[in-house]
Formats: sequence, C-alpha cells, structure tokens
Amino acid sequence: MAIYAISDFHFSFDPHIDKPMDIYGARWVNHAERLKQNWNEIITEKDTVIVPGDISWGLRPHEAFADLDWIKENLPGRKLFFKGNHELWWQSVSKLAKRYNEGDMIFLQNTFAEAEGYAVCGTRGWICPGFEEFGQDDEKIYKREILRLEMSLEAARKSGYEKIIGALHFPPTNDKKAASGFTELFEKYGVDVVVYGHLHGKDVWPKGLQGIYKDVNYKLVSLDYLDAKPICISDMLR
Repeated sequence: MAIYAISDFHFSFDPHIDKPMDIYGARWVNHAERLKQNWNEIITEKDTVIVPGDISWGLRPHEAFADLDWIKENLPGRKLFFKGNHELWWQSVSKLAKRYNEGDMIFLQNTFAEAEGYAVCGTRGWICPGFEEFGQDDEKIYKREILRLEMSLEAARKSGYEKIIGALHFPPTNDKKAASGFTELFEKYGVDVVVYGHLHGKDVWPKGLQGIYKDVNYKLVSLDYLDAKPICISDMLR
C-alpha cells in the first residue's frame, strides 16, 4: 500500500469536447493510454493516488462524466481529487460523491482524506504575489484559497493528525520562488510533502519550487513533467 501523485490529465472523452493535447508536444501524444498503461503497471487497488487538478476539459458536469467514468473504469486504486483552474464542471462535491459513491473516487474541498496514516490536505491555490500580472482580482482569489487551505489543514489537526501531505494545483510560490501564504501554512502545520501541478513544458517546469524549502518537500507532478507515470511519494515522507 503506497501513496502516489499525478495531476493535469486534461481528458476530453466527451464527444462534444474537442481538446486534443498532442498539439502541445510529444509528451501529450496518446497521453491517456500511456497513463493507463503506466498506472496499471505500478498501482494496485490498495494504493492511493493524489490528483491535484485539471482532470477534465468539460465545462459542465455532464461533460466531465465521460472522463471521470473512464478514470473509474481504467485506473485502479483510491483517487483523491482536488480542483484545478479548468475544473469549471466541479460544482457540487455532494453530487459528485453521490454519483461515485463506492469510495475509490473522492473529491476534496475544504477538508481532508486519510491515506496510510497521513492526512491529505489541499486546495486549488492561485498565482502568488510577485507575478508581474498579479492584480486586485488575483489577490482576492489568492486570499480565499489560503483560507480554504487552512480549513483543510485545521480539519486534519482537529481530527488528531500530525502527519500531513499537502496538495495544490497551482505552484505554491511565484516564479521567483519567494515565500507565500501557502508555503507559510505548510510550514506552520508541519507538512511533510506538497505535490502540485499546472506547469507544462520544459521551459516552464524550472519555474516551480522543488525540493526542500523550510523543512517541506515540494514536488511538481504534472502529467507531462512525469511523462504520464505517477510518482510514488511514500518514500519522500518522514
């Protein structure tokens, strides 16, 4: 039983959604089938996989169901889903839980899930202060996402968890890798590992914070960065 992570599936199995990903380079060619093959080679029904956002290109719930159904049918293990910036279809956690009620498809918002004795806490995140394009609207969303992350972390703390894994969709810092409200919370709550996605392409990947920063281990897990192979984070935990 192990914990893995990978984000940014960017699926579009619904026939009404035309979003081919291979236009973004070789690592996106046949990415769904390559993910399926890699996933089934290493992940069992007893494992947990953290999926920090950008699951489906669907705009409305019914447009994402084809992608979520494909995940359920083809990718074993317990999946912990967090929102990404493209999750416009994600409108109600309760409705998603009702449709996927077997316990292996868990949609998290403002709370946490347990995995191998760890609390998995997170939120979507947002671009951080220090980006050139960061404006007043961004600041409002940024502060709201910090509150949501703290709600998740505090829920785990109140439930008695001391070992915590963090998950964001957006990187936890700006492109200068300066401290942010997100990194401060992860440090405050003694988080072991934080996984995040959103960054795509070899010119962009280096802009993300990776490795140990103030005793927290940060790891980029976007699908193209991992070449469609989920990464095991169990070995990174203290």
